[in-house]
Amino acid sequence: MEKINAETRKKIDEIVERHKDKMGPVKLMLHDVQNECGYIPFEAMLKIADACHVSVANVYGVVTFYAQFTTQPKGKHVINVCMGTACYVKGSQQLLETICESCGCEVNKTSPDGLFSIDATRCLGACGLAPVAIIDGKVHGNITDMNEVRQLISAIAASE
Repeated sequence: MEKINAETRKKIDEIVERHKDKMGPVKLMLHDVQNECGYIPFEAMLKIADACHVSVANVYGVVTFYAQFTTQPKGKHVINVCMGTACYVKGSQQLLETICESCGCEVNKTSPDGLFSIDATRCLGACGLAPVAIIDGKVHGNITDMNEVRQLISAIAASE
């Protein structure tokens, strides 16, 4: 089990304390922990389970059921590539491969330098812009020029 630092532990304790007496507190706590920490450490799941009088398996089930939750720290720059039907037909597989190659990162992982996280998603809700990627919250559509993709990733990396 990964160890978290004292500051993160304190933030988790504050979140648990703030929500423990509310209706449906597990999901509220999980959202806040992820917003604060960038992911949900196992230690947070233990504290949430204890505060809500449910099993850790119950909390873990919520974490793994909802795609927005992650148990792994994300990179500084998060890239989501749509692999839905419209995007796939229009070349999202090549887009995903190019992004992975440019970032030095595998799909659904974080790069060794912690700079990038790449996630393949089912649908980003922008089928008319296929293929689509969301980079740091900004939608990029009609991405067909792989050299442009490489330049964008290089520019992001160089800005660090």
